[in-house]
Amino acid sequence: MTSGRRSQELSRYLIRFVLFGTLTVLCVLAVTDGAFFLAGLLGIGAVFMGRPLLDREGNRRRELRRWVRENTRELGRVAREDRIAAPQIKRLEGLQVGLLESWELLPEGYHPFLDEDIFTIMGEVEGAARLARRRAALRRHLESVDRLGISRRIEGLEQDLAELEEGSPLQAPLESALSGRREELASCKDILDGISMINAQLEDAESLLSNLRAELLALDTSLSPGSLEPGLAQLKSRVVYFRQSMDEVRRSVESLPTATTERLPAR
Repeated sequence: MTSGRRSQELSRYLIRFVLFGTLTVLCVLAVTDGAFFLAGLLGIGAVFMGRPLLDREGNRRRELRRWVRENTRELGRVAREDRIAAPQIKRLEGLQVGLLESWELLPEGYHPFLDEDIFTIMGEVEGAARLARRRAALRRHLESVDRLGISRRIEGLEQDLAELEEGSPLQAPLESALSGRREELASCKDILDGISMINAQLEDAESLLSNLRAELLALDTSLSPGSLEPGLAQLKSRVVYFRQSMDEVRRSVESLPTATTERLPAR
């Protein structure tokens, strides 16, 4: 789970805890004063606030569904902004929902073995959405750059330098301009490589989500969870691979020129 999401979850827990404590104290004070009707209302409110604090399993399910909804909204935003990528984003959205459904269909005894993994997967889906947004930004940047014009300008600067007399005061500024143009053209190639890398990673994410969903559905739930240790271990190894590959792509994309793209949020 990302650090930002942990902070949000802790914040919601603390707010609920404070409200529960406040309502409990007010309820006790109301009973002391003989205001039993008010005490009853405050007691109902305290029970309503306090029950989720003790329901750890229910809290995690609600948090997971909330995360899925947020991912769905973010993926929908990417699909609207990048029409080229819309079909792929829609597939990721459907695979995320299908994976959650497969997990929820498992007997309760399996959930403790896969809770952290399912949260990890949803975090990586969130990361995939950010990568897709990054890819769209990189495409827009490339569309705004006249690479053919830059190549022609490089040729012109090289010709100007070749025609200069030795020791000309124009040599230094022309060499500086030429170096800048070459770096600009090289950065375009780096961006193209970054886009290709993101394309490959999102394709890999699609494949992995589909495989994980199939493996969850294929688990033999007639056996005890401990009897399925090899199958569960394979699922966990796939999740570890998923996260590692996403982290590698994020680090590679971070090396692209900062002028062309925003930094990805820290995990």
